[in-house]
Amino acid sequence: MKRHLPDRALKRTSLWAFFLLVFALSALFWLVDPVAKRFLPEERPINVPVSALMAVCPAIAASVLVGRERGWAGVRELLKRSFDWRRIKEKAWYVPIFLLMPTIMVVQYGLRNPTRLPVPDPRSSATMVVVWLSVFFIAALGEELGWQGYAIDRLQNRWSALAASIVLGTVWATWHIVPLIQLGRTPIQIASQCMDMIATRILIVWIYNNTGRSVFAAALYHAMYNVSTLLLPNYGLDYSPTATSILVVIAAATVTFLWGPKKLARYRTARLGG
Repeated sequence: MKRHLPDRALKRTSLWAFFLLVFALSALFWLVDPVAKRFLPEERPINVPVSALMAVCPAIAASVLVGRERGWAGVRELLKRSFDWRRIKEKAWYVPIFLLMPTIMVVQYGLRNPTRLPVPDPRSSATMVVVWLSVFFIAALGEELGWQGYAIDRLQNRWSALAASIVLGTVWATWHIVPLIQLGRTPIQIASQCMDMIATRILIVWIYNNTGRSVFAAALYHAMYNVSTLLLPNYGLDYSPTATSILVVIAAATVTFLWGPKKLARYRTARLGG
């Protein structure tokens, strides 16, 4: 006789299954990376490990589990959230989506290189920026269909938005440790980038919760993060993980204070005024 779990237990089980499946699928890319490097040129404009292709794993894991839970109709609904921009009722949210990370990158560059301001012209043309944004948006969808489209609402049903963001951000950061090691990052750099990713997840959930739970908005912000790094001089070689992580943490703390940790979606002045 088949035993049916309560909805709450099913969601908890599904979350564990989702995280384990993401890591299991990603392990294949981690193992392939050292071999694939032998066939790639040593000097590349963008220093990205082959294991970065693991970006598809959260979407695959989410699709497998949604398919098991709700069939093909559920998978189609999940994939349709890739372009759910109609959920973004307040168009003002495109301002932080497009400008928050570029601003942080410029500030961290200015703090580290005050004598080299103004910032040199980026090596990427406007056309290349559009190309990079398109590429990184597709990669971000591979992640956010899983992280935001599948996991975050289940986590927010159990905890506050802030706690759910920290839990998911910790998983997200841990998932990146192997690729960061393969990139040759130092322990301090890895720790800084992990802190950065946890704080960035808070910002992504903040945007997600304030845009009608739009996966499109979350993926677009995620893509802008990566594009902003490339727009720095020398294709991001002037990017400092430590300086950036401090600024992102400050941004996440400010957002939490102003919008509240429970939902990250109710502006503080509105609460005080109401």
